[in-house]
Amino acid sequence: MQNSEHLLRRRLKLYKEYLRLIEDAYNLRQTDHALSDFSEFRASKVLHQLNKLKFIIGDSKLQAN
Repeated sequence: MQNSEHLLRRRLKLYKEYLRLIEDAYNLRQTDHALSDFSEFRASKVLHQLNKLKFIIGDSKLQAN
């Protein structure tokens, strides 16, 4: 049980990081294309980690939170 709680906390942290990176990429799109692309690339890497956690945890536990 403690391990699944740790995974859910990790998922929440990654999700917040993903949202921050996507927002940064959107905000930088008009001023600095390189930084926008870099932020979007990092967001895609975080999204990949989120998808791996989703597979490990399972959809049933994710729906409860």
